[in-house]
Amino acid sequence: MSLGRTLTRLRRSLNPSESSQVKHNSPEPITQEVAKRMYPGRWAREHPEHAAAIDSASGETLTYRELDDQSNQFAQLLYAQGLRRGDHISVFMDNNLTYFVVVWAALRSGLYITTVNRYLTADEAAYIVDNSESRALVAAANLADVASAIPNMAPNCETYFSVGGAIDGYADFENAIANFPAEPLTEQPAGTLMLYSSGTTGRPKGIFRPLPEGMIDEAINPVSPLLAMVWQVNENTVYLSPAPLYHSAPIGFSIGVQSLGGTVVMMRRFDEIGALEAIEKHHVTHSQWVPTMFTRMLKLSEADRTQFDLSSHKVAIHAAAPCPVEIKQRMMDWWGPILYEYYGGTELNGLTHALPQEWLERPGTVGKPILGVIHICDEEGRELPPHEPGIVYFELPEMPFEYLKDAAKTKEAQHPDHPNWSALGDVGYVDEDGYLFLTDRATFMIISGGVNIYPQEIEDAMIVHDHILDVAVIGVPNTEMGEEVKAVVQLVEGIEPTDEEAADLLAWTRERIAHYKAPRSVDFRDELPRLPTGKLYKRFLKDEYWGKTGSRIV
Repeated sequence: MSLGRTLTRLRRSLNPSESSQVKHNSPEPITQEVAKRMYPGRWAREHPEHAAAIDSASGETLTYRELDDQSNQFAQLLYAQGLRRGDHISVFMDNNLTYFVVVWAALRSGLYITTVNRYLTADEAAYIVDNSESRALVAAANLADVASAIPNMAPNCETYFSVGGAIDGYADFENAIANFPAEPLTEQPAGTLMLYSSGTTGRPKGIFRPLPEGMIDEAINPVSPLLAMVWQVNENTVYLSPAPLYHSAPIGFSIGVQSLGGTVVMMRRFDEIGALEAIEKHHVTHSQWVPTMFTRMLKLSEADRTQFDLSSHKVAIHAAAPCPVEIKQRMMDWWGPILYEYYGGTELNGLTHALPQEWLERPGTVGKPILGVIHICDEEGRELPPHEPGIVYFELPEMPFEYLKDAAKTKEAQHPDHPNWSALGDVGYVDEDGYLFLTDRATFMIISGGVNIYPQEIEDAMIVHDHILDVAVIGVPNTEMGEEVKAVVQLVEGIEPTDEEAADLLAWTRERIAHYKAPRSVDFRDELPRLPTGKLYKRFLKDEYWGKTGSRIV
């Protein structure tokens, strides 16, 4: 079955009516099949020496037998320490094969597991461990400077384990699990991820959903049907994951690939040459990216970009932020029409998807909904007609999540008149055929002289300039206009940040967008505050110019 027909089938199965009347009936044969593939136990029996994960840097391999055995051992340890269905653990590591062992142990023990951003400070990481009421934490020894301070700030966490070396106050993970049998628990209730928002405008928020029903070999991983039906992932798939596993998409997709018996090729950290080399070396068939990775690969020299055999690569998935049209078109020209785009959040309150051909026919779209129904509303909650931008809401039969211990934030995400419509804070519009186009984040909008200006449009225009490696457009104080538009630019190596360069960039930008939207000034930075997930922390830039005053800009 072609990907186009498969996607149509999935859309119809999840949204049999694409009107405002929502009905959701999962395709029974597919979900039953996926349910039987939900955990490493099956694949440890069927192909025990098949790679569940490969470290692209070292070549180290974690087989399905090893993943099954070690996750069983850790599940046994957690059970012996009194953890039961509905309890919570956290993991604080950089990309490491043991990451998968820890996550699968929780998923086959009925536990909630939180992946903690490895770039957080001790205070920030401890807040998540404490707020989630985690009873155990697994941390990487190379993060010991931060991890060693967490126990004093998270007093309700009972047990700490270190991976890859010693941390004061932590038990050695490898030694600890060695004392337990590599046998499944008598009962293996299904657990789930409970991840936190990135916290770009304040403390991260825990995204809480009920645990799945049933045992691990019965429950439905919500990602697996998408992987199987939309992108045809199976036991022959080799999936490249170049992003940090603490982020929702990389860990969710990696676990989904493993539930379907495929192989995850894990990069410890993204680098342009390393990613292309991994595709050739491991015969990667599927991958997932963020737009900043595309931009950086396109800045490589022609010789660097063409030295690798990428012929095995059939599906390149991207999300996290809208991709500039010209950047995506260049990637299509390079890799062929294999780029598949989706839009959704960690909250799983809805999902859109765009096939390569759909995007080529409607450049800039993030697709049509395959989960939920889209409503575009103004700030008062009134629905808007096609092509008019507003807040993007997804409608499901009921609110699929809540923010842990924060009823006010949960309510803030809901439509004022429809509690089963929820928003992630994005602005966009739909065309007459129901395809969604994202304009920007609502919190990033600049109001200058009463006119709404969306930074994304400006950033998309500027990023294609040969001298710009990264760019953030923000609103800064202006006595007369309230705000004015400023571009903060990271230049490619070898270009000097001079006044002349700034003037040239401003003139070049004004040729491509309306003058009232164009930046009035350019500042240069050695590096922008962007995490490997592609998330740009604009708040840090804004604080420099707004002085952390009581402004609405946070």
